[in-house]
Amino acid sequence: MEKELEPRLEEAKAGKRVVYFADAVHFVHGAFVACLWCLTRIFIPTPSGRNRYNVFGAIDAISHDLVKVCNTTYINALIVCELLEKIALKHINISITIVLDNAKYQRCDYVINKAKELGVELLFLPSYSPNLNIIERLWKWTKSDCLNCKYYCKFSEFVDAINRSLAKTENKENKDKLDTQLSLNFQLYDNSFYDRA
Repeated sequence: MEKELEPRLEEAKAGKRVVYFADAVHFVHGAFVACLWCLTRIFIPTPSGRNRYNVFGAIDAISHDLVKVCNTTYINALIVCELLEKIALKHINISITIVLDNAKYQRCDYVINKAKELGVELLFLPSYSPNLNIIERLWKWTKSDCLNCKYYCKFSEFVDAINRSLAKTENKENKDKLDTQLSLNFQLYDNSFYDRA
């Protein structure tokens, strides 16, 4: 955090670098149940959960611009490279850092070599640290915006709802809310419990 991530974020705030936080989310066409209090039992219809809509996205740490690649198959190294190319084309004359987790399809030779070719720095987060990746907050917001307690009979309606929600981020419709949600305040955990064990 202090040695690698924070210095790059300071450069991004000064306009000397662009920092993106990237990760994939797999929206399963099924029930997204939130809290519901009632006196009688309510049955909510749900699809089978066999279809899913994958979004591999990256959010700019400062401007909150969203770059994404979507599909209905799976996310692999080719999709990661496609996203890297989109970001590199968008920011030609400035240093680019993309913060990723340690998924195998993100930390493979193919992706690392493509990043070098494009002049993009990849910064990998420690294992099991979604608290350091602000795009996780965007995925949570998207689910609450369009999926929680909602039923979409057709998969196409489900995909459209997700795309509309993501478009709100791209169009800055909920800018104040998202700016708060995507702030650079990271929840850090005390490791003293594990040090004592």
